[in-house]
Amino acid sequence: MNVHTDTEILYQLLISFGIGCAIGVEREYRSKAAGLRTMIMICLGSTIFTQISIGLGGAANPDRIAAAIVSGIGFLGAGVIFKDDITVTGITTATTIWIAAALGMAVGAGQYFTALVSGSVVLFVLIVFENVKTIIERMRQTRAYRITFSFDSNLETSIESKLNALKIEFHRKKDYKTEKSYVAIYETFGSEIKLNEFSNYLRAERSVHTFEY
Repeated sequence: MNVHTDTEILYQLLISFGIGCAIGVEREYRSKAAGLRTMIMICLGSTIFTQISIGLGGAANPDRIAAAIVSGIGFLGAGVIFKDDITVTGITTATTIWIAAALGMAVGAGQYFTALVSGSVVLFVLIVFENVKTIIERMRQTRAYRITFSFDSNLETSIESKLNALKIEFHRKKDYKTEKSYVAIYETFGSEIKLNEFSNYLRAERSVHTFEY
């Protein structure tokens, strides 16, 4: 593999900037943790590291720096994944960071067709499949409810009866006591309409102190 000329390097940086910008605009529009500037920097950084790797390694060992990008980008991805007791967020953003780095590497290696076609597929998945995801979620959602209620109530039995009446599948994941109340966590599966109806039931129930999902 030959060392890139200055003109080719400039061409690659512009392509990498364009790909990073396109992905970043979509992420910024959805107010994700890694937005426009982050995606541009990841794409450009991966391209630059690949160019340097090819320049230093030459034909004999062109991948000695570029190979480290694959593992190193994992640290950035891990930084946007957040987990609390009942939800995990940021996985799509983390995978977008990972593939943005891959696209930047493809540009730096001169694989323009791969980078442009793959970048188009990534944008298609992020934009179009977001709408598909919304439709599917309306038909069947997963919600983890954390419900805090009074010690002396029979609410647990009532909650499970309500879930069964609404034909909502559920698993009781955890329950514990606090100083003044009882907390139960349920993982539920059902349509958006049914789950909203269950949420309205919890709001109307006097024994429920708080709930979240």
